[in-house]
Amino acid sequence: MRKFLVAIGIFSLFGIGACIALPVVRGPIVAFMFGRGIEPPSEETLRERYQAAAGYTVELFAEGIKTARFMRFSPGGALLVSQPRQGQVAHILPDNDGDGRSDGTRVLIEGLDRAHGLDFHDGHLYLAETGAIVRVPIADDGPDSIRVAGPVERVVEGIPPGGGHWTRTLRFGPDGGMYVHVGSSCNVCEEEDPRRAAILRYAPDGSGEQIYASGLRNSVGFDWNPETGDLYATDNGRDLLGDDYPPCELNRVERGGFYGWPYANGFGDADPDFGADNPEKVAATIPPVHGFRAHNAPLGITFLRHPDTPEALRGAALVALHGSWNRSTLDGYKVVSLHWRNGEIEERDFLTGFEMDEDVMGRPVDVIEGPDGSIYVSDDYAGAIFRLHRGTATAAASGAPAPTVPLPRDADGTGLANLDRVTREALDASGEALFETQACGTCHLAEEAEAGVVAKPLEGLASKYSLDALTGFFLSPTPPMPAFELPEEDRRALAVHLLSRFE
Repeated sequence: MRKFLVAIGIFSLFGIGACIALPVVRGPIVAFMFGRGIEPPSEETLRERYQAAAGYTVELFAEGIKTARFMRFSPGGALLVSQPRQGQVAHILPDNDGDGRSDGTRVLIEGLDRAHGLDFHDGHLYLAETGAIVRVPIADDGPDSIRVAGPVERVVEGIPPGGGHWTRTLRFGPDGGMYVHVGSSCNVCEEEDPRRAAILRYAPDGSGEQIYASGLRNSVGFDWNPETGDLYATDNGRDLLGDDYPPCELNRVERGGFYGWPYANGFGDADPDFGADNPEKVAATIPPVHGFRAHNAPLGITFLRHPDTPEALRGAALVALHGSWNRSTLDGYKVVSLHWRNGEIEERDFLTGFEMDEDVMGRPVDVIEGPDGSIYVSDDYAGAIFRLHRGTATAAASGAPAPTVPLPRDADGTGLANLDRVTREALDASGEALFETQACGTCHLAEEAEAGVVAKPLEGLASKYSLDALTGFFLSPTPPMPAFELPEEDRRALAVHLLSRFE
């Protein structure tokens, strides 16, 4: 119990229940752990700091979308974005008034278990929860009128949930198969479940589970080259081997292929923890086709398909680099383009400005192509979506945020008011006992802090979390912090106590 409270304050790489000094923790990760992102850039900052590839204009399209992660356009042109820590999928309304901004957002589906990846197939929206795949029928009447047309159905259950990499990405391939990536449970270890660190393949109804490829530590993004049909996946290299090693990867993924983790790193180097005792696994490793800089954390990838794509970007793929959290000097924090040239891959900057001189204003997560050829980039730190298009700027100079349609909430904004007095008091008492018996105060109360530990105060939690959000947060912390699979009643009791005590 204590270890996930420590995680709220300072997070633990390894899930050990104690306050520890981490070797290197840089960038926005600690603030993000508290549910605090950053304000999106103003129009002035956007113009002065953000630089797009030649011929493109970058604009802030939507904001106020907490932990905006993966995006997908419906066949009818509606833009959806997953918000796994909120357990929901948001519909980003189109720009009907022509000011360059979305006309608002609304919640399309809620009550999900950390749904991350999403895709459309045969009239359904498929969503990858951390331990299951669900689908829901959709009435897709256009960019501003998509709606749920039936109940949520679980088509796959029993996927290994949580862990250090708890997000699941889902895409339908050109063959009609449903591909799902399950990340590793740890930084480096030998997994008990072979479906970890692997891309799985299913039929659309959830049958026929196969391990399509393995040894992929955390391949959050993947896409098919429309010209060749080859599947390409980004992959995040392991931590704690220095600032500049190992490289993150782009892999051309083959059925039955093994890509090294945890036995080999980069272009076939034996891992210091597991490689020496497993030379046959090192020898069997398929090396990446491209190496990104270490700890750049490549996530979403998309091949450009629109017929009006500029000549310089024909056949290219765009990749969102989420940015380093564990380098002594920050690196990444941008969108790059990959160009296949004479058997090699050239990497170029496509959108920069998220980080400048160690000042982080955003963390790109996903990058997709819109129906008109515009490029959309999600940012889970600024809670925003950026749009890049070819032409002059259209955004309103005022930078006024677009309206948001909020979830229904009670008067105090936390959800506590929905509990009757007896239930609330019982949960509060249970949560207080857990807080005390697990010595949580040694990390969060100055008077109880252990020697050398700076207490991380919890005051103000009620302004950041609802009861449901805080209960869910314990299961879905920001990677690389591990998830903590505790009984819901314990998580809920602790959340009631924390929100009551630390308003």
